[in-house]
Amino acid sequence: MNDNSHLRTIANQDGAAVLDTQLGSIATFNSTGAYVWQGLERGDSLESIIDSLSRDTGEPLEVVARDVAGFVAALRAQRLLSH
Repeated sequence: MNDNSHLRTIANQDGAAVLDTQLGSIATFNSTGAYVWQGLERGDSLESIIDSLSRDTGEPLEVVARDVAGFVAALRAQRLLSH
């Protein structure tokens, strides 16, 4: 993840909201998106996040991997991730 000192996150069991203080925008995530976001904030690898999410939800690894890849692409498009 990029230098995210301009991002403020509030998360709970229902999801998360991320305020970008530079752009003045807010992104909201459902609980699964919050799970991925918090893993990225901790520095977890995508593989680790995908494995854990698949295990926790019982969803097939391939489905979770595809969904997480789409979510990460959306984060990049919103400039919340740089790589």
